[in-house]
Amino acid sequence: MYNRAMNRFFPFCFSAAALLLLSSTSSAQAPAKPPAPAAQQQLTPQRAMSLAESGHCAEALPLLKKSIHQVSDRDLKKRIGLLGLNCAMTHNAPYDSLDFLAVLNREFPRDPDVLYAAAHAFSDLSLRASQDLVREAPFSYQVHELNAEALETQGRWTEAAAEYQKIIDIDPTLRGIHGRLGRVLLSAPQPTPEAVAQAKKDFEDELEIDPNNATAEYVLGELAKGDGDLSSAVTHYTRATKIDAGFSEAFLGLGSALVERKQFTDAIPPLETYEKMAPDSPTGHYQLALAYNGAGRKEDANREAALQRDTAKSLEQLKRRVAEGLEHQKPPQ
Repeated sequence: MYNRAMNRFFPFCFSAAALLLLSSTSSAQAPAKPPAPAAQQQLTPQRAMSLAESGHCAEALPLLKKSIHQVSDRDLKKRIGLLGLNCAMTHNAPYDSLDFLAVLNREFPRDPDVLYAAAHAFSDLSLRASQDLVREAPFSYQVHELNAEALETQGRWTEAAAEYQKIIDIDPTLRGIHGRLGRVLLSAPQPTPEAVAQAKKDFEDELEIDPNNATAEYVLGELAKGDGDLSSAVTHYTRATKIDAGFSEAFLGLGSALVERKQFTDAIPPLETYEKMAPDSPTGHYQLALAYNGAGRKEDANREAALQRDTAKSLEQLKRRVAEGLEHQKPPQ
């Protein structure tokens, strides 16, 4: 996290121009004529950076905000943005960081320096907002929700479920909470049949509150498919695709269930939709090959089978490279 004393993670040295500017402002010579507007505009970024680098962030921030929209040089823009972000986060002006983050993420979306700084900034903003919530509304259901989400990230499913249940006890009609409780119940390494049955009820309750919850429909489709109830699975998957036309997994689930029912012709459109959304998915190509083959489209089936082999091979190579990269990053014994 950001810390004014310990975490100055933008250790820039004074630039020559910045030093020249400081020395000129402290000179005992007679005051020079004020620079022309164009010259003043050129000096503003340098003065802003000089102030920021010397710890005068209160004075620097307004100038940095102005400068980041004025300069065209990309290196200078990035430097101004990172300095402004650092000043905002370390000098009690965290929400001023949003202006700099917007420019940096737009102009440098793949820059590792920018991504690293943004990760710290967003994390710190999240922590500050959480602390504000706990301070201002300690007994609200939102605090229980925040606790539940934190417990989920730690894999403490039972405790997370208890927090979601507390929210339901406060207000059983809140959108999303029944679905989250169902998700937690199914996230345990080996959910019991009782937990699965309870999760199913929670997702059904969620749909009673929010009939347009595509995720609830999809999970109910998965549960029905696991129980061998393909008719119900197709119904739930179909509803999910109609609620959310970009829900790729719902299209895959629908197509796969139709293939299992040997409704090959009906399975082709949802599987083709899924393939467009996830062209690198071996599962999508495999299911579409089955559908084409069942519908008598042998040439298309052969093409999809070949794509399935290619994508599976590429995926395996990617996993191997990631594993090797992680192995190389291990510190020496």
